Amino acid sequence: MKRLGLVFSGFVFVTALASSTLFVVDQRQFGVIYALGQIKDVITEPGLNFKLPPPLQNVSYIDKRLLTLDSTDTEPMLTAEKQRVVIDWYVRWRISEPTQYIRNVGTNESAGASQLNRVVRNAFQEEINKRTVKELLSAKREALMEDVKREVLSRVRGDKPWGVDVIDVRITRVDYVDAITESVYRRMEAERKRVANELRSTGAAEGEKIRADADRQREITVANAYRDAQKIKGEGDAEASRLYAESFGRDARFAQFYRSLEAYKATFNKKSDVVVLDPSSSEFLRVLRGDAPAGQPVPAKK
Repeated sequence: MKRLGLVFSGFVFVTALASSTLFVVDQRQFGVIYALGQIKDVITEPGLNFKLPPPLQNVSYIDKRLLTLDSTDTEPMLTAEKQRVVIDWYVRWRISEPTQYIRNVGTNESAGASQLNRVVRNAFQEEINKRTVKELLSAKREALMEDVKREVLSRVRGDKPWGVDVIDVRITRVDYVDAITESVYRRMEAERKRVANELRSTGAAEGEKIRADADRQREITVANAYRDAQKIKGEGDAEASRLYAESFGRDARFAQFYRSLEAYKATFNKKSDVVVLDPSSSEFLRVLRGDAPAGQPVPAKK
């Protein structure tokens, strides 16, 4: 029984010793071995590695992947024409020399991100001070980002290298501060209203012009139609008169009789019409009395 306990204790001891001396470096990390607080070795290749047990040696890991640093500062910057703008940017960077990074920056990625954020912001402030808002929004933005990247690289590769590589620097947004943005929106709104009112006025004037032209054309059309109608009516009346004259010329008694009937129709048009005449002597009632019309008949034309 005691022998089994010794075997088990020995197994536990060996396991604990192995776990304290063996470590695995992931392909996404650097393994840094410390000996009494000093960097002893840096493992750059993934795999199983050996070290002395603590406290003689310890190991820590640093990310070797491409990292992204996004801007978090909303403090406005001044352009060359003293306009206050807010920019959003990001930086792609990685740790390339773990030893230099640990000695000059820190033991984790957040320390490098914090210092790199300050350097990038200062570089942007310096470059934006040299440029106008128009240049920030035009194709010259690429030159600005290249200048910022160059300045950041000069800082991290200075007398005390950071052991990092800056791969890319990009601007994602350039905007005025809220007070200026609101003022710009108000000016844009006023300009749009002015243009809209101008278009409405122009449309109203064009509408009045079109309506006046339509009224004029209508009056001309109606006048022309009335003129043609009167002309046709006059020609018809003349033709009717000619036909009447020709017809009545053939028989004067019939013509006088017809005219008398027309006169009766016009006189006694309504039941309420009243005419006071002497029926025995009035020429108007000759036909109603059955008397022959006065005068000699005109011989009919052959």
